[in-house]
Formats: sequence, structure tokens, C-alpha cells
Amino acid sequence: MERSQAIELLRLLEKKDLVPLAIEHQVTMWKGEKINKGWAGHTLERYLGLPINSAQSPNFGSWELKVVPLKRLKNGNLVPKETMAITMIDPVNVAKTPFAGSHLLAKLRKAVVCARVFESKQERSSFLVKVNAFDLDNPTIFSQVENDYEAVRKIIQMDGFAHLSGSMGVLVQPRTKGPGHGSTSRAFYARPTFVKYILGL
Repeated sequence: MERSQAIELLRLLEKKDLVPLAIEHQVTMWKGEKINKGWAGHTLERYLGLPINSAQSPNFGSWELKVVPLKRLKNGNLVPKETMAITMIDPVNVAKTPFAGSHLLAKLRKAVVCARVFESKQERSSFLVKVNAFDLDNPTIFSQVENDYEAVRKIIQMDGFAHLSGSMGVLVQPRTKGPGHGSTSRAFYARPTFVKYILGL
């Protein structure tokens, strides 16, 4: 599916609750008492006719679909609830791959980012509020993301994967991903300020 066509279809869902759509498309929202964190993304993938997958290449071939939760501040403003996972860090691949050939660039080069409102941990409703096309085409932003990536690459090469820290990176940070503390897998995450920029908030 072309990105422009997907954006058109996704914009039909703006101001609509994603929970009934998840039920309609038989997306698992809960595993016992645990929420499936990716339920909203899976719902939109099913809506667009894509089988659920977690491959490192962009999930629609030439472009990537991302869904981020927003929280409402007391003044009514919506801001990113958390960082946005972009792609897993494979230390062998990152060590030998400059930014120009990286999974990180492939995921950010051409994306569609959808924002939903996080109402509560019960996830009884969650309205889609924004669908935004994002291309990593601002030279200043591109350069900073490249610097963040290359800093991670250098640490892996010089000191090893275990020395990566979530304090690294201005726009993109390397952080542990997975259940509980003590997880050893890591991913590249967009910091909340970068998520705001990506969404055009």
C-alpha cells in the first residue's frame, strides 16, 4: 500500500475510538491481566490489511507505521506520554553499519506516525487524534540523529554493547527493551521532544 493511500484511510479514523476497532479486528488487547502494549499499532496494521510483524525493515516496505500515546495535561494540552521505540539494536549489525545503511534511518526516512490519547491503564477507550507523515528531511534533525546513532556505534565498537546508556543521545537514545529491569536487549528510542517534533505538535 502506498503511504498517501494509508494516510487517507487512517485520517478517516481521526477522532474515533480505537478500542471497538481492535475488537472488530480481533486484536489481543489483554494477555491475562497484562496489556498488550502494541495493541493500537496492531489494530491499525489490521485495518490497513497488513499482517502483524516485528521485522526490522519498514513494515509497509518503503514506509513505517508508528503509533504513540499522548497524555492530557491539567491545562488540556496533549503531550507525548513516553519515548517512542524505533527499532531494536543488533550490536553486530550496528557496529559494522554506518548511519546511511542503518535500520534506524530506514525506519525514520519515511514514516506515518499516529497519535492516540491514553486515558487510563484500563484502556477502555483511546481516541486517535493525529495522523502525521514524517520524513527525516530537515538537515539539522538528520545530522543530530546521525550523531546520536554514530555515538552508539562507537561505544559498541570500543567498549561493547553492555556500555550503552539511556543517558546517551540528544534526540535518539539507546535503552533497554523488554520485560522488567535486568533486560539485556536494547532499542533506539525517540525522546519525547523528538516525538513532539515528529508529530508536528
